[in-house]
Amino acid sequence: MEYSNLIGLLVLVTTVIIPFLRKLQHDRARRAVAARLERRRGSKVISMVHRQEAVSLLGIPVWRYIDIEDSERVLREIRALPPGKPVDLIMHTPGGLVLAAEQIAGALARHDGPVTVFVPHYAMSGGTLVALAADQIEMDPDAVLGPTDPQVGEYPAASLIRLKGAKDPSTIADHTYILIDQAEKAMVQVRTFVQDLLARRLPGDQARHVAEVLTDGRWTHDYPLTPTALTEMGLPVGHAMPSEVYELMDLYRQQGQRRPTALYTPMPRPGHEPAKR
Repeated sequence: MEYSNLIGLLVLVTTVIIPFLRKLQHDRARRAVAARLERRRGSKVISMVHRQEAVSLLGIPVWRYIDIEDSERVLREIRALPPGKPVDLIMHTPGGLVLAAEQIAGALARHDGPVTVFVPHYAMSGGTLVALAADQIEMDPDAVLGPTDPQVGEYPAASLIRLKGAKDPSTIADHTYILIDQAEKAMVQVRTFVQDLLARRLPGDQARHVAEVLTDGRWTHDYPLTPTALTEMGLPVGHAMPSEVYELMDLYRQQGQRRPTALYTPMPRPGHEPAKR
């Protein structure tokens, strides 16, 4: 075999075949862990895990987020469930499209059966919107949710609305006025949706207050809402995190090319002692 052909074969194996086989292996392992959790809890397990992924032959990094494809898949899974079937949704996400998040949240809220959302690390923005549809939110003690205030383009809707009252109208450009108009509509839409979700379990006044707190832009969009803060708002938050959730997260670990910045000696998790030889 010529040297150039050998190099081409090595490139094909390392950039296509090995990543493909590794993906198949991870997919198989993820399904096995999810199936074990389903048997233990008698539920349907759905995972929505968004990490930075390397795609194509060039390994270009792509950030994942909640999109229409996610909502299509989750809604399809929920529609296929029999009445009364518990749903366990495992979420790890920076957020995403409001429309997709609202579709998922609406389907979970209407599902005829208990819904539990597990948050092992974080579920921000649209992820928080989805979590609010659950009957129970189980979080790692160090996990966080985030505010649900809408964003218009690259700007927080609340900031655009405040700009309208802080400046002379004659100095605001037409384009900015359009953004402000969109921001006001987005704020009403998201706040109303959040309030409707909360009203299923909280008194009317409390649901209205919590919806305002989550959407009015009093914090930055990445402000961490801890389990303690969420419990004080009246949300059903606990810490009953099955070990399978952490196992599943390990199987979604990024396949980065950089040297890891956090090094540690792996320790067995409770209930999962290493096999003896």
